[in-house]
Amino acid sequence: MPFQIIRNDITKVKADAIVNTANPEVAIGDGVDSAIYKAAGEDKLFAERQKIGRLNPGEVAITPAFNMAAKFIIHASGPWWEGGSSGEAELLRQCYDKSLQLAVSNKCRSIAFPLLATGTYRFPQRLAIEIAVDSFTRFLEEHDIEIFLVVFGDKAVKISGNLGEEVISFIDDDYVGSALSDEYRYEGLPEEFADYSDSNLGSLDSEEIDKDLDYSGEVFRDSSVSARRGFSPRELGVSLDKEVKPLKSLDDVLKGIYKDSFEKHLQKLINKKGLKNSEVYAAANISKQYFSKLLKGQVKPSKEKVLALAVGLRLNMDETVDLLKLAGYALSPISQTDAVVEYFIEHEDYNVLKIDIVLFDYGLDPLSNG
Repeated sequence: MPFQIIRNDITKVKADAIVNTANPEVAIGDGVDSAIYKAAGEDKLFAERQKIGRLNPGEVAITPAFNMAAKFIIHASGPWWEGGSSGEAELLRQCYDKSLQLAVSNKCRSIAFPLLATGTYRFPQRLAIEIAVDSFTRFLEEHDIEIFLVVFGDKAVKISGNLGEEVISFIDDDYVGSALSDEYRYEGLPEEFADYSDSNLGSLDSEEIDKDLDYSGEVFRDSSVSARRGFSPRELGVSLDKEVKPLKSLDDVLKGIYKDSFEKHLQKLINKKGLKNSEVYAAANISKQYFSKLLKGQVKPSKEKVLALAVGLRLNMDETVDLLKLAGYALSPISQTDAVVEYFIEHEDYNVLKIDIVLFDYGLDPLSNG
């Protein structure tokens, strides 16, 4: 997958280039900056840093990584947050854009970032995430490179900020509880029976119900219950004189609805939305190679991949449900992952990278893992 979020010590990440939040002056800072110098070899790295000189906010430079597993260290000078009116957002965007371009210029196939400027520099996390994700997505539309966002710290550390809190409030216990009730209360009953509640059933004694119905051979032998509800057996699709036909498989049902294959339907959606292929697979966090195989019908996508495609295609919820059905899947009312995706779609926030960050923060598998 083009983008991954991982929890690790960035000095131990196996990537061609790692990005360091550099001190603008020729000096070794605290935290990650200090750890990187120690891992690379403090004297050697500091000598290279002296050759660079001062790095103004928004500027980047590259040095060898010396003793580290990486080939290069990209030093990015992030901006201090001063309220947002001093061009801080644009300077942070430059740090990401220039670092990515510098990596590609040096033939790197992978690059690892911390979440820049959100520590000592006090950049708001939500805005920092928006900037990072936007930069990564635009770059992945044009370049084939692996991007890692590295989180250092224990599992209690959340990097999505109040965005994650808003999403989680969307899938609280009340939401999950009501969804469970809706799904399982009348599971297996015809839709017309949805209002035939337990209290209604309680008005009939068990002997009367047993007398009315005979399930032998899965056939209604008496029509009194359906008549009581105002439906004939034929209206309910039940035969009184022959065995019930086997239910059609989901594939058979879909063949009767969709004439196109999944890949043809996918291409039609891309054209209908007026999107470029690169926009779709970058926003969906799907590699160009895998996306090409999908369009050729050479792979069957997982449910997670279909959800990612729905986001990349900027589908609404009805369109998302249809796309899932065509691939043989459905949304689950008890899946927190499905609910997170629903939140982003309903808020028209179409980017799987951001979704994966929220999923990661709350211990759920990213869509990219599917």
